[in-house]
Amino acid sequence: MPDTYTTKSGDVWDGIAYKMLGSCNYTPLLMDANRAYIDTAIFSAGVVLTLPEIDRSSAAKNLPPWRKKR
Repeated sequence: MPDTYTTKSGDVWDGIAYKMLGSCNYTPLLMDANRAYIDTAIFSAGVVLTLPEIDRSSAAKNLPPWRKKR
């Protein structure tokens, strides 16, 4: 996974979190990693955002049994 994401015109926080991190649930982490843009709702093109490290092992523990890989 890349460490940064360069926005496209019209990108929004939750869309970036979903596209780059795999879930809208990571939106708060993405926003926290990019405090300089916290007041931005809709991005213009060319803004370079830092992508936070996601602990995938703990995310898998919180899945319901039917969603866990066997």
